[in-house]
Amino acid sequence: MVMRPQIREVSRAVAPVGSLALRFGTTFLFAFAVVMLIVSKTNEVATERLRILAMDALAPVFEVVSRPVETVENMIGEGHRLLSTYQDNKQLRRNMVRLKQWQEIARQLEQENTILRAQLNMMPEVRPDFVSARVIADTRSPFVKTLLVNAGRRDGVAVGQAVVSGDGLAGRIVEVGKKSARVLLLTDLNSRVPVVVESSRYRGILAGDNSDRPLLIFLPENVKVGNGQRIVTSGHGGVFPAGLAIGVISTVGDGEIRVQPFVDWERLEFLSVLSYEIPQLEELHRSAVGGGS
Repeated sequence: MVMRPQIREVSRAVAPVGSLALRFGTTFLFAFAVVMLIVSKTNEVATERLRILAMDALAPVFEVVSRPVETVENMIGEGHRLLSTYQDNKQLRRNMVRLKQWQEIARQLEQENTILRAQLNMMPEVRPDFVSARVIADTRSPFVKTLLVNAGRRDGVAVGQAVVSGDGLAGRIVEVGKKSARVLLLTDLNSRVPVVVESSRYRGILAGDNSDRPLLIFLPENVKVGNGQRIVTSGHGGVFPAGLAIGVISTVGDGEIRVQPFVDWERLEFLSVLSYEIPQLEELHRSAVGGGS
């Protein structure tokens, strides 16, 4: 009961001081704002320095404040990455199961193929050797479709050898020097390649006509072929190995059949020259040489 009157007296004594401090504080802040406005208009250098000092002083505060936000963003990003990894893992597991099934089927087919070949006493297929070469000159024109490669006689290159890219057959060697050779492309007017329709095994000739899509000619009469059927080398004549990919039938009509080659003629950089000889022809050659002597 004694303390309450004293508190009231202190409050009455302090109240004018607080009111005075509030008035002076408001006035000071207003005056400071006016001074800063005037300084910013009259002395840009001082204002810029003051702004830089303020930035430097507040940078640690901003850094501390931004850390929680950055941490949350990192956590959200990490969550998305984990979810994506989980989904990728599930897809990879499904793919692995399918690949194992195909692997088992391939093994069974390989065993059956080996048994059937042994029963038929088939001759083993000859795997051609090859020499890799870089295209060093593109000598194509509207009338000639040839390339120059940096491999020649010193590398075992000979006239007539097949030339392939990673996509399929590109052409054959027509001229050979010691260090270089000229490749006649499938699209050249003088190119003729024995081929077969892969699905039906109908034989024909792929004939270049200086266009990007050579013609398929000399097919048997009344043969029906359609777009998308694959064309591969037949191996007849012994110049090209059988089964080299060439392209697909792209146009059937107007009395002609055209083939779209797998090779991209505008992106040929490296080619492989195949060295291939039929074993029977080698034996006949040796017999002829031996008999003649």
